Amino acid sequence: MYKRILVATDGSELSQKAVDNALTLASQLNAEVVALKVVPHYPQSYFEGSAPIDLKAVGDIERQWREAAAKVVQAVQVAGEAMGVKVRPETATSDLVSETVIATATKHGCDLIVMASHGRNGLKRLLLGSETQQVLTHSHIPVLVLR
Repeated sequence: MYKRILVATDGSELSQKAVDNALTLASQLNAEVVALKVVPHYPQSYFEGSAPIDLKAVGDIERQWREAAAKVVQAVQVAGEAMGVKVRPETATSDLVSETVIATATKHGCDLIVMASHGRNGLKRLLLGSETQQVLTHSHIPVLVLR
């Protein structure tokens, strides 16, 4: 059935549900898992009256975010190993989360994407957007969404 599953995580409690389900499914199917955390770029905009941003500080912050992301996916790897599941930890830096999820799944030959949804609707969904919805809309790979 599924041989390689991509699980997208942001390290939150809700995304942990997606991780747990992806690992359980992979264990039952003897599949591999690609654990992905997408790290955004530090927002840099110059609004009137704002202080200039020190590029070294921005670089330091982005490095810290990448290190934190690596720890998140390494935790998935450790959990997978405890269940006998091979996990490839993967991080990516991009502001286009949904596109990065799909591209990473395609790059690694994944045949299922597992993600959590925050379950927003109405105005909150319109204002905040939904990366999960974007993946559902644009992916040619099946997507399992957990709430």
